[in-house]
Amino acid sequence: MSISNWNYPTTVWFGEGRVKDLHIACRNLGIKKPLFVTDKDLAKTHLVKKIISDSSLKNFSINIFSNIKGNPVGSNVDEGVKVFKKGNHDGVIAFGGGSGLDVGKAIAFMSCQNRPIWDFEDVGDNWTRANSDKIAPIIAIPTTAGTGSETGRASLITNEETQTKKIIFHPKFMPSIVILDPNLTIDLPSNLTAATGMDALAHNLEAYCASGFHPMADGIALEGMRLIKEWLLTAVNDGTNLKARSAMLVAATMGSTAFQKGLGAIHSLSHPVNSVYNVHHGLSNAIFMPYVITFNKNEIEKKIVKLSEYLELKEKNFNGFLNWILKLRKKLKIPHKLSDVINVKEDDIDKLSAMALEDPSTSGNPKKLTSSDLKLMYQYSLKGKLFHQ
Repeated sequence: MSISNWNYPTTVWFGEGRVKDLHIACRNLGIKKPLFVTDKDLAKTHLVKKIISDSSLKNFSINIFSNIKGNPVGSNVDEGVKVFKKGNHDGVIAFGGGSGLDVGKAIAFMSCQNRPIWDFEDVGDNWTRANSDKIAPIIAIPTTAGTGSETGRASLITNEETQTKKIIFHPKFMPSIVILDPNLTIDLPSNLTAATGMDALAHNLEAYCASGFHPMADGIALEGMRLIKEWLLTAVNDGTNLKARSAMLVAATMGSTAFQKGLGAIHSLSHPVNSVYNVHHGLSNAIFMPYVITFNKNEIEKKIVKLSEYLELKEKNFNGFLNWILKLRKKLKIPHKLSDVINVKEDDIDKLSAMALEDPSTSGNPKKLTSSDLKLMYQYSLKGKLFHQ
């Protein structure tokens, strides 16, 4: 795939080796002292050291912040803001998977706020409380193809006190420049390539099926899913295939662009499991996917038939699509049951269901949800039982 520059939904620089243009991105945004935000593991790699020590960045004063959990928590952001202010930084380079990108964006946002981060949860018009004028500029560089946080207007941060995953939203969470360099995803292990790829699929699928009218999001989601169908297995089986890595990177970005329309129960069920049990978000999305699809069947069947036609599946109907999902998960070695990953007690299901009901993703589900519905989906996923089967 060739080198390209796009201006939707923000400035996107795509192509092999584009990370070498990081100094241009900093210069264009007036950043002289960027805080490089990434996770602990990536911070230790030769890759990060090579990027930061590149001669093109010698005139920039760069510090690294990497004290970030796999499922980021509020204290990670608070500590990052302190480092940002102490170092008199003037911008953020958010680098890595979803955790690095989400925390990086949140640090840039919170660097000029005088309220706690939870006051900006994506509920109603909470975002209007923010001081919008001094939010630090953000450059996002993903190293996984899944979360799509690089083109998202929110960050997922866990409140440690309540053990709930919160969507923190503001339009200016959207990075000013995104660098999509498939070379940076080559070293991603096959299991994480699979999990993050299924995360991208969940974003595109739920955006496509979400309630509401948004034809632009639907169109983006359709093509995002086609790219995933064509290239995910190749990316997992041959991580050095740059064409596959490129396609998956773009598909992930398309997913996060599309889900401005909304998400649904896949994410509602996932978020509590991520925050309470620290399960990888992409993995939990992959596990819940067929249970939610079959639960929503009556509301989404017509759209799924159209989707199966666009994907050119052998069986162009609801069951054909469901079978494709089930076979794909099996090829990717995704567990079929939630109980294969965690041990959930019956008493905990009520707690998880209540948390899922409060999740902002719930409102986008094509079928209106109750706590009982969510509890039933948890129970079915633990047993490995699909609806309407």
